[in-house]
Amino acid sequence: MRILRLSSKTGPVSVLAATAALSLAALPGLTPVLAAAPTEISEIAYAGGDDTDFIEIKGAPGTDLGGFVVGSVSRGGSPQTAGHWTTLPAGTAVDDSGTAVVRLPITNSVNSGAAADGSYGSSVFLIDPAGTLVDFDQIGGVVGGRGVTAGTGAAVPEGLRGETATPTGATAPRGGSIFWDGTTWTAGDPTPGALPGAAPTPDPTDPTPDPTDPADITAIADIQGTGAASPLDGQTVTTRGVVTAVYPTGGLNGYYIQTEGTGGDEHALDGASHGIFVYSRDTAGQVQTGDFVELTGRVSEYYEQTQLTVAAGGFRPVAEAAAAPKPYAGEFPDGDEARESLEGMLLQPSGPVTVTDNYGTNRYGEVGLVNGTDTLRQPTDVHRPGTPEAQELAAANAERGYVLDDGATVDYTRGATETPVPYLGGDVPVRVGAPAAFTSPVVLGYGFDAWRMQPLTHLTGENAESTLPVTVENTREDAPREVGGDVTVASFNVLNYFVSLGEDESGCRYYADREGNPTTANNCDVRGAYDRASFDRQWPKIVSAINTLDASVVSLEEIENSARFGKDRDAALQDLVTRLNEAAGMEKWAYAESPAQLPENGEDAIRTAFIYQPAEVAPVGDSVLLDDTAFDNARAPLAQAFAPVTDGSDTDDAAGARAQQAAADDDATFVTIANHFKSKGSGSGPGNADSGDGQGASNADRVAQARALVTFADEQEAAHGTERTFLLGDFNAYTEEDPMQVFYEAGYRNIGKEMTEESTYLFGGLTGSLDHVLATEPLFAAATGADIWNINSVESIGLEYSRYNANITDLYETGPFRSSDHDPLIVGVDLVEDDEAPGEDPSEDPTDGPSDDPTEGPGGDDPSAEPTPSDTPGGDPAPSDEPGDRPTDDGRGDDGTDGGDDGRGDRGDRGDRGQNDSGQGGDDRDDDTAGSGERGSDRDGGSLPRTGSELGGLAIGAALLAIGGLTLLISRRRRG
Repeated sequence: MRILRLSSKTGPVSVLAATAALSLAALPGLTPVLAAAPTEISEIAYAGGDDTDFIEIKGAPGTDLGGFVVGSVSRGGSPQTAGHWTTLPAGTAVDDSGTAVVRLPITNSVNSGAAADGSYGSSVFLIDPAGTLVDFDQIGGVVGGRGVTAGTGAAVPEGLRGETATPTGATAPRGGSIFWDGTTWTAGDPTPGALPGAAPTPDPTDPTPDPTDPADITAIADIQGTGAASPLDGQTVTTRGVVTAVYPTGGLNGYYIQTEGTGGDEHALDGASHGIFVYSRDTAGQVQTGDFVELTGRVSEYYEQTQLTVAAGGFRPVAEAAAAPKPYAGEFPDGDEARESLEGMLLQPSGPVTVTDNYGTNRYGEVGLVNGTDTLRQPTDVHRPGTPEAQELAAANAERGYVLDDGATVDYTRGATETPVPYLGGDVPVRVGAPAAFTSPVVLGYGFDAWRMQPLTHLTGENAESTLPVTVENTREDAPREVGGDVTVASFNVLNYFVSLGEDESGCRYYADREGNPTTANNCDVRGAYDRASFDRQWPKIVSAINTLDASVVSLEEIENSARFGKDRDAALQDLVTRLNEAAGMEKWAYAESPAQLPENGEDAIRTAFIYQPAEVAPVGDSVLLDDTAFDNARAPLAQAFAPVTDGSDTDDAAGARAQQAAADDDATFVTIANHFKSKGSGSGPGNADSGDGQGASNADRVAQARALVTFADEQEAAHGTERTFLLGDFNAYTEEDPMQVFYEAGYRNIGKEMTEESTYLFGGLTGSLDHVLATEPLFAAATGADIWNINSVESIGLEYSRYNANITDLYETGPFRSSDHDPLIVGVDLVEDDEAPGEDPSEDPTDGPSDDPTEGPGGDDPSAEPTPSDTPGGDPAPSDEPGDRPTDDGRGDDGTDGGDDGRGDRGDRGDRGQNDSGQGGDDRDDDTAGSGERGSDRDGGSLPRTGSELGGLAIGAALLAIGGLTLLISRRRRG
């Protein structure tokens, strides 16, 4: 019996080269003949890894199978990839066993019994050279029921299009296969090359090579050595080992072997490794885990991983029994030296493990991990830049991080879009900060400047049930934590919320999904959605997040400055508020209108803004934009004063009047200033080059912006007669960087730093806060609680609206998760002193007797309780990168490969992994042409009074109400 083995990367043309070494046409004693009658599929092995999958074809010995098309379809009746079907090369024939075995991947998408509906389930097909469908069998399903119907697209072989499969009714256990005995399909252990009841026929063309002299065998440990590189680099050696992991598909084109009986907890971390990667396109399809093999090949260091390159003639199965290697089960060590001792070996790490990066998960199927219960932190979020402490933390981060990979080198958003991406799309999201635990062994490799734990075969979303080596805890929170206070204030980045669309801008290009449909604008004045369909996926997520955040006042960053597009400056803001209110089912939200006077500096295509809840606060006076040259490369800060509303009346005018009264009586006015500083990704001028201390570019400009903001805040405090000020937004500076020190020195307190333990942003696998709420001392003293609601930065970017349909797995959800790339921060404050509770007896005699009704008491019920791109579409958008959310290509071709002189696909440098902002966020365009724009219409009416005599009438009205005996109960929100 001869087994034909095909890589999943092997298509109908390249299969001839891939199988030439098998020489099926040259089998002695066989006289190929044309098939006189249809052959049939006799066995399907699909329930293991891709390396164990095969399709067995039954026929008369000598039957010529050259030109037959064989393979499988999955969801939608189409092949999962081009590698899931192939055309058999000329000379392929059924051997003396009466079978021919074709090895190629089959997806594990199987339903049976009541769950089978004819639209889902892997189905295997055989088509003769004339294009006639010979056999089409669905794994599972219901015998006699409706089978899967093949698709009609170009990816489906012509003879299969529109045909319906016959359900087998049979499914196999893990590692098993299903057999056709001529009457029924049954499950059992795989027997490739042996019909039911027959023993496998040995292949007479595979003579057993002479055994190698043991003296000529080089132990794997001697190949690896104890240093970073092999002492035998460049030499040809012969070694032996047990196959521990196999990757015939996905681009690795090889397998790992480990010295028999080695590993386990007794492995010395100061010794040499007993495992090694074998790069062998010729033999990767011929081995299975557990095989004992002898290999001869050349030792090399490939991107700092020791490997053995083996050609077809350097492979020999060893018939001797071999003790299975054992996985190292201790805590995965930190540092290169200890990890070198495990390179290429099985391991199943123990101890607490935490997800610390998922930026590349949707593209490359990789997850950043770290030992312990905390993520890796941005050094300048914890320590002052350039200090020994910051440098030590940076070094420790480099020593501690590692990657859980997918056993492949494909890009699931480009060349492998039809392969379901692993780790995402399941019931439990893979979020940064989530605890993880290994449930099965992995193999340790090295590539792309990181230690990588590989599953034992190519992991995809299809085979995750049998191959996924970890579990991850679901850490999502449906709402922010309770923060107390009668007023709450929050900051939220709305990820380029534009009502002006790319399709309406002449010459605007776009990023595209896997089918070529537009998603987001690419290199345009518009920075958000390209068309209405994409915008209708963006806004529901933003609306869900803000309504759930439910703050009294929300500062917004990255909302469209509609004046730049010939509209009223507030057009996008008004659109958002309308959608918020429609979703809330009430007029819950309003917005602070733009001031009549617009600045000459800081007017970008995006802007800051305020929305608020009129039932809780009311504006005090007009908004004000700072006009300062410090912001000629950023967004002008926007100031708006508010005061809390002190009862539940439902008219805006009354709410404003009550807010003014609260401001006068209780000194409850507070100033809020929304900010979006210059980002870290670019800069020019003195002090703006990236010095390498972790603060990125334009640090001097951000310091100047911080100083100008402090002065502006002082002016606003004086104008409103208050010392209560919040500075909110995206400062593009981590907590301990120079711009933040300006605020600390001016007396501001950092709410996020002092009252939470979370961060608002993720970059490069490190967490930190670029977004801050800063408070003057009186406001900080009034703070009742704070929370960073981790709904965005810790989620995979694959969930963003901009990545819709990037992979065949649909990751889109309308809820708040990954509505943006920055996390919102909310703080509660008590600003109004409590009145006497209704029902209290103001009598001077505290000894008065009790009420006739023993149920009455001071205060009664608590009424404050709250009810529970382009002309050639393509590419990968990165809406939060610098500048202008426009990514650059990351060095990987659309087919998921980089080429290379040895054909090993894209195992080379992955470039910057799609993160182009060496800073960490923002949407700066460095647009020197930003103008002030024009307001589309004038505001009707005048401003509300602020302080002093202007409030006299309101004060008299309040006094009259008090004389009349009406006691108002102050509404309280989020009381702790």
